[in-house]
Amino acid sequence: MGDPREPPEGTPEGGSGNEDEFRSVVFDESFVRAARIQELSARERLAGPFGRATRPRMGLGLLGTIPRQAAALLLLILLAFGAAVYFGVTSPRGGVSARPEGSQLTVSLVALSPASAVHPVADPADPFAALPLGYGDGSAGLNTPDGAATEHFTRAEVTKALDTTQRYLTASSLSPAALVRGVTAEVRAFVTPGEQAQFDASAAQPVDDRHHALTGWVVRFDPAQVALATDTVKVVGAMRVDEADSGTLQITTDHTFVYALKPAGAPAGSPVTLETVRRELTFQFDRVDLASAQLRLVDSVVQAGPEPCTSSMAGYLQPVLAAAQGAAVAPPTAIDPGNHARPAWQVCGVLAGS
Repeated sequence: MGDPREPPEGTPEGGSGNEDEFRSVVFDESFVRAARIQELSARERLAGPFGRATRPRMGLGLLGTIPRQAAALLLLILLAFGAAVYFGVTSPRGGVSARPEGSQLTVSLVALSPASAVHPVADPADPFAALPLGYGDGSAGLNTPDGAATEHFTRAEVTKALDTTQRYLTASSLSPAALVRGVTAEVRAFVTPGEQAQFDASAAQPVDDRHHALTGWVVRFDPAQVALATDTVKVVGAMRVDEADSGTLQITTDHTFVYALKPAGAPAGSPVTLETVRRELTFQFDRVDLASAQLRLVDSVVQAGPEPCTSSMAGYLQPVLAAAQGAAVAPPTAIDPGNHARPAWQVCGVLAGS
């Protein structure tokens, strides 16, 4: 019988047997004696690197389990979401609904027909001599008030709105380029993008439908028919500031403008007619409008005379110009309130005084 320590098939060829096979992992007696086993005391265990009890952190600590790039992206998303929520809650415009696009301006045009023949001014060199006191020259007569803070708008914001309004009135009521040269670009520049399509439609095809009369935006006379006798325009009126809501500043202006007119191409010394135009306008501003120095004209009421009741005022005002002997005019047209073929908003009045 063979040695029980040997495998049944015998010692593998080329092998060194059991003794050689485990020689590298067997410690001799001298190695065992030299090894010292030292058990740490309780104090040493507490002071060691593993002595302090810990627990896994929640929250951002979990980011260690995902790739660093993914963790950074997640952090950016969280920061962006938090900023959106913060500014959405704290923004002063947070409770204001979006502005509607498209037609916003409502226009009412009132022709003031002369009660009798239209006579020229007595002195063409001083056409405004008969005006009562209180009229100023150009923008000085606009009487723009000092800006005062409202409940939701600062003094600086109100001042900027008033300044934009004054510049709009100057461009649309006092500038010869707009009055008799057909230029509308300067006026359009003040209009917010939401109203520019309405303005463009009014300029391309003016019609008295309460929304597309160009004379609701700008005072203008047909340059083929009318010229300015002087570039000076006399003005009287005032402005009022209030709020339409917590996010909308509103300015209402009410001014009377007096223009000295003569026929187009007429030489100096020709008969001069005074055309009186009253404009009551309502402007609104939100903080986007204030930042861009633009405005929303939401309501425009225009009275002009002497004007014939039978002519459209949508594209140009149509003043009755005086001749040397006085211009004869047709009496105002009687209005039948039962005639529904005529729009109810088309109004004609009688011009008081001379």
